[in-house]
Amino acid sequence: MAELAQAPSAADVRSLGGLALAAVDRYTGDAMRAPGRPAITYADLGLAIREIAGGLASLGVVTGDKVAILCGTIPEWTMADFGAFCSGATVVPVYHTNSPEECEYVLSHSGAKAILLEDAKQAAKLAKVRDSLPDLEHVIVLTGEAEGAITLADLRRRGAGSNVAEERVAAVDPDSVATIVYTSGTTGPPKGCVLSHANLLYTAGAYIDRLELRGKPPIIFQYLPLAHVLARMVSFVALDTGGTLAFWRGDTAKLAEDIAEAKPSHIPTVPRLLEKIHTRVVSTAEAAGGAKAQIFSRALATGEKVAKAKREGRSVSPLDKLRHAAGDRLALSKIRDALGPNDPVLITGAAPIAPDVIEFFYACGVPVLEGYGMTETCAAATLNTLGEVQVGSVGRPLPGTEVKIGEDGEILMRGPHVFKGYHRNEEATAEIMSEGGWLHSGDLGEIVDGYVRITGRKKDLIITSSGKNVSPEMLESALRETRWISQAIAAGDRRSYLVALVTLDPDEAPKLAKELGVSADPAAMAADEKVRDAIWKDIDAVNQKFARIEQIKRFAILPRDLSQEEGELTPTLKVKRSVVYKKYAGDVDSLYDGSGQ
Repeated sequence: MAELAQAPSAADVRSLGGLALAAVDRYTGDAMRAPGRPAITYADLGLAIREIAGGLASLGVVTGDKVAILCGTIPEWTMADFGAFCSGATVVPVYHTNSPEECEYVLSHSGAKAILLEDAKQAAKLAKVRDSLPDLEHVIVLTGEAEGAITLADLRRRGAGSNVAEERVAAVDPDSVATIVYTSGTTGPPKGCVLSHANLLYTAGAYIDRLELRGKPPIIFQYLPLAHVLARMVSFVALDTGGTLAFWRGDTAKLAEDIAEAKPSHIPTVPRLLEKIHTRVVSTAEAAGGAKAQIFSRALATGEKVAKAKREGRSVSPLDKLRHAAGDRLALSKIRDALGPNDPVLITGAAPIAPDVIEFFYACGVPVLEGYGMTETCAAATLNTLGEVQVGSVGRPLPGTEVKIGEDGEILMRGPHVFKGYHRNEEATAEIMSEGGWLHSGDLGEIVDGYVRITGRKKDLIITSSGKNVSPEMLESALRETRWISQAIAAGDRRSYLVALVTLDPDEAPKLAKELGVSADPAAMAADEKVRDAIWKDIDAVNQKFARIEQIKRFAILPRDLSQEEGELTPTLKVKRSVVYKKYAGDVDSLYDGSGQ
């Protein structure tokens, strides 16, 4: 049966450009901050948005034209986004990590007329495919200068004093196309998801309602790629509530430093980062040994007990309260302190994550709200909240959305957040939508007490030679939690048992090499029997948590970690399973024909 909640009150704006203009005229203070540069106030942002809108219009951009953005996660991305909305354009995000060929596909397929790109490096990438993009007329560089491009300063000068923003925003129909967001392509060429202003405004309102942000301007840490719809949604939520977007500097080595400086109240993130933090903290505590390891272990156990009781509205004994206070002071508070003084809420989705990882953060006093959605649903469908959370689920449906389970176990969704279809791909649209407006997610799940649980993905199901269906996601997640493993990809379709391809964690592998007295070269480690024994020990321990049919019987260690550059990971760090299977088919076959291990 469908789960339907009350929708939030309708926004008093008709478009995302309208949201931006209302926000910059209503709020004061900092709209955006980034390390090493002056804060951007709401007044600054308002001026930038209006000048960018006017500048684009001066170049001949008219309502409905496609304007692309190819840029990392910096304030200029958000300026360009809202400026383009206010020019009446349809925004087409492009992942800044895309290859020239991938950029060419998105720009060509969308028919982009103009592109705002980050710097000379991205301009050089575009230059390699520019001749095959006849629709692309204008290139604007957002930082610095680049040959064949006008600068952001030039664009803003063109639009200074213009009233284009107000005129075009007033004429926008809420059901018109706001953006075409191309999927990250885990199972094939990316598809352009057509999202309307109404889709996105509704979803922003639903998030604000569930996170109780009205009247509480948040400070939201922004490090996810802005070509991803969730990161865009974060910016819409921040502006609508008068919040502050705190950007990182783009260096993963300084991510913790940036978070501490930002002092966020909310951190949207991906499961892989949470898994790495969990692994790092636990392994460091274990490596310390002695009294320190014992203190941490006891503190964590008591913290999990107290956190679970709190979520369930139960009291704990005075002794547990005392133990928790001591353990928190000596160990757990250090994890919380690293995230800043505002006790941030972590929001995660996009891929499976083991309940043990979420329980770890709750034990440390850091709430993790797991949610679920797709690009096709504006990244939204369900969300756990501070008041309603069930670890192991992805939460209840957002206000006004409906979720039900099909006869084959597939999750179906319906509501104002569901997209208008795929750009120039009616066949794919017909495949994903069914009668009554239900969107077929491709994910398998169940609804228990109103909470949605994801059990697997239809296309990822492994059907063994005995006809058993195995969803590999949770097994792979459990393997990634171990200290030495970075990525794990199970295989075994039409075979009698499961095998796995694993990679070594680049940060932890040198420690393992030192511990075993072997070469730290990744390729050498992949073939070393001592390393294999250590990895098998972890795999065997994970196997015990799963049914025999789901257990890994053999494995291969790949000579390097998976990467975006090699096309094996999406920009949100999801594994492109089909790419990995194809690239390492020989390694998988060897695990069955006796030549592998």
